[in-house]
Amino acid sequence: MKFSKVSLHTFGYVLPPLVLTSADIEARLAPVYERLRLPPGRLELMSGIRERRLWEPGTRPSEAAAKAGQDVLERGCIDPQEVECLIFTSVSRDMMEPATASFVHDRLGLSPNCLIFDLSNACLGFLDGMVLLASLIEQGQVNNGLLVAGETAEELVESTIMELLNDQSLSRKTIKPAFASLTIGSGSVGLFLCSSQENDGRPRLVQRAWQANTRYSRLCQGAQQGQSTTLMNTDSEELLLRGVETAQATWQQFSSAHGWSGDDIDCFCCHQVGTAHARLLFSTLRLNSAMNFETLEFLGNVGSVSAPITLAMAMEQQRFIAGQKAALLGIGSGINSLMLGIEW
Repeated sequence: MKFSKVSLHTFGYVLPPLVLTSADIEARLAPVYERLRLPPGRLELMSGIRERRLWEPGTRPSEAAAKAGQDVLERGCIDPQEVECLIFTSVSRDMMEPATASFVHDRLGLSPNCLIFDLSNACLGFLDGMVLLASLIEQGQVNNGLLVAGETAEELVESTIMELLNDQSLSRKTIKPAFASLTIGSGSVGLFLCSSQENDGRPRLVQRAWQANTRYSRLCQGAQQGQSTTLMNTDSEELLLRGVETAQATWQQFSSAHGWSGDDIDCFCCHQVGTAHARLLFSTLRLNSAMNFETLEFLGNVGSVSAPITLAMAMEQQRFIAGQKAALLGIGSGINSLMLGIEW
């Protein structure tokens, strides 16, 4: 099923106030770098990330997500009482129970008749939320809805730095799984989707494709049961290869639809992990990397926020005109891939 009745009404986002550069992280890790004889600048060189952003200490995912939700409501002149569905889609969440969406709902003053819930799928949560909400709109179950994500990387980054400083057994080989955690940043994004109106002039969600490759769910795992701190273990090299492999299968399905080949698309907005990932992805899919709108250098990997905030910034910079197309290319640990096509 393609989508035919769903418009992207308004995007909103908020960037955290604190900037943490890759050089700042390496300065804190100086004892480790000296012991292992790692050259300064390695983190930025490997990832392409100059800096990432962090919230003030104590900021909850619901608070971050609500900031983006409020930005959506204000930009779109949307009455909170008219929002019919709210989906919170982050990796980060306030607690196990209740749903983080409940705290966002309260902060935004949405209607008691609003359907609310959490949806989580690693870095693909927001894109999955777009598919689910668009399906509800397409079927006439709701007329509109608000998607929000608020990622809070502060604890992960701090826990990883402390773990590396305290582990005297580290070698050049064993430190590798931790580097991916140092590329993570914080941020929040929101999107109001609604039923399309004739000649409304808004971009429309049209195309979708997805693939699951769960044989490789072990390659990126975080916050396992029994851990006292937030830590992730990532086989970055294997994850890169298997992620792009999964994306290639997804792209074959996505681009087989009429009007959605690589040459038909004017801009790509990806889940951004690192420059090596982007190079391999565009080379494997045989796409023009010049059409990739990037935010990686100054945002880092923002989890579920990454792909949608990149599209939001591209739209804000008036990257699109009527008749053009964008493709959201998502890859998440699991491994899953989800691609969405948007037409102006």
